[in-house]
Amino acid sequence: MDDEFAPRPVAGWYMPAAVASLLFMAFGCVAYLMQVLADPAAMPLDKRAVYDALPAWVTGAQAIAVWIGAAGALMLVMRKKLAEPLLIVSLAAVLVWLAGLLLVTDVRENMSANDLLVAIVVTALTWTIFWFARHSKQRQWLR
Repeated sequence: MDDEFAPRPVAGWYMPAAVASLLFMAFGCVAYLMQVLADPAAMPLDKRAVYDALPAWVTGAQAIAVWIGAAGALMLVMRKKLAEPLLIVSLAAVLVWLAGLLLVTDVRENMSANDLLVAIVVTALTWTIFWFARHSKQRQWLR
């Protein structure tokens, strides 16, 4: 009988998926830096309204999500078990960030539909990367 979580050889797709996860999280870090280092005076009015309305806790949740997520994705590339707990913290922070975008009225009213779609896709991809880490740990691909 085939045990669902028995140790198995590392799948051939593991490393490309781990590197793609790291690239996604690195892109999140770049996006975060672009946001916090942006000059509000140079922004279009609609973007500036969102920027001005963002509470510090939403920006803080984004920072935790991207930097801890990048560390977790790096652990995936290195095949370390630490990837899973780091990525669950990143996922929790992404959920707080998404909740902030949706619950803070001034932010929600000034966001475009594309901005909301990006936030939902980021949340889904972060969940997928966490699931990948959990799956890899269950298969004992992480040391």
